[in-house]
Amino acid sequence: MTTDTPARLLQLLSLLQTPREWPGGELSERLGVSRRTVRRDIDRLRELGYPVQATKGADGGYRLVAGTAMPPLVLDDEEAVAIAVGLRAGAGHAVAGVDEASVRALAKLEQVLPSRLRRRVSVLQAATTPLTSGDGASIAPETLTVMASAIAGPERLRFAYRSGDGTPSRRLTEPYRLVSTGRRWYLVAYDLDRGDWRTFRVDRVTEPFATGARFTPRELPEGDAAEFLRRSMYRRQDTYTFDVLFAAPAEFVAARVPAWVGAPEAVDENSCRLRASSSDSVDWLAVRIAMVGCDFTVREPRELVDYVRVLGARLSRAGEVPQTDGA
Repeated sequence: MTTDTPARLLQLLSLLQTPREWPGGELSERLGVSRRTVRRDIDRLRELGYPVQATKGADGGYRLVAGTAMPPLVLDDEEAVAIAVGLRAGAGHAVAGVDEASVRALAKLEQVLPSRLRRRVSVLQAATTPLTSGDGASIAPETLTVMASAIAGPERLRFAYRSGDGTPSRRLTEPYRLVSTGRRWYLVAYDLDRGDWRTFRVDRVTEPFATGARFTPRELPEGDAAEFLRRSMYRRQDTYTFDVLFAAPAEFVAARVPAWVGAPEAVDENSCRLRASSSDSVDWLAVRIAMVGCDFTVREPRELVDYVRVLGARLSRAGEVPQTDGA
């Protein structure tokens, strides 16, 4: 019998979060209390914002339904480990669709995980290899969670950084946002030593450390973090502009290209045009464009036009049926 009311409420909530209807009598037996106590506990959960629906009948039942807000969840050990492993796997490889919100969720979950469960998460992750698309670099999930926690603080963040040419440095920043491009994670932050906004590739960051020093977040000078990253990448010398015409509606193409690249513009109801900038290799971009799944024409740059032709010829040869002497 659970006599401690908070503990009993947590146990009741854990049961109700299973997607089924629970008869009052069964809840009473599970908790070791009277049905009247169960009804009082249900009322307490409702006061806390949990939308518990009751059904009438000889043995009225209870079900947790969707409400207008997201109340705290209660997870058992297996559920917590499963969620943490899934979020770690996705976050560590910048999988498209796994964005800053997912990293924040992982940071919150790992903050409260008991050490015994944290060890289980680490063991499971070490024993599995996620299948990811693209050639994005792998990132230690701990790096992302430290950054996400510093952003939420907000706390100043120190880390070691290696630039594209391999130059090492130490940075003290006011972190603003994490941005996922579908292949890589970037940190948008104000660099205190340089007195300006910077973007950092997270796979080049090591030894991240939240200093505990609080700060008042500054206003980003150029739109939101994704737009700032896009313009920052455009200003770099290794960034080029590409122009592609797709033989498909803009909605079709927009659903199949990463949002950070930009939005295709409708030419008519059956075609659209995507003009954007990229710092990726032209061979990767060519494959990514081909994966949209419709006919297309590359207008620029010349390097991308040439590579698409080479790639098309290579794929055509790969599809040829070899002739035999007896044919």
